[in-house]
Amino acid sequence: MSREAYQIPTSQQGNAPGSGTNLSRTFDTEGATMNYICGDCGFKFALRRSDTIRCKECGCRILYKERTKRYEDNENTT
Repeated sequence: MSREAYQIPTSQQGNAPGSGTNLSRTFDTEGATMNYICGDCGFKFALRRSDTIRCKECGCRILYKERTKRYEDNENTT
């Protein structure tokens, strides 16, 4: 088949690129909050992805993630 004889296939469903169908997903731009503990004053607070990395009480920039409350059994039973 020559290059001039080639015809672009058309989609019958209407989902082809450029058909006006919006296939993009929506994501939460703020994101979920994570709990942190200040390394200086021990204040517990939540931060989002867009927040500045500072304690809301004293302004310290040393923060620790709070440990999970999920139970994990680390014993090896053989």
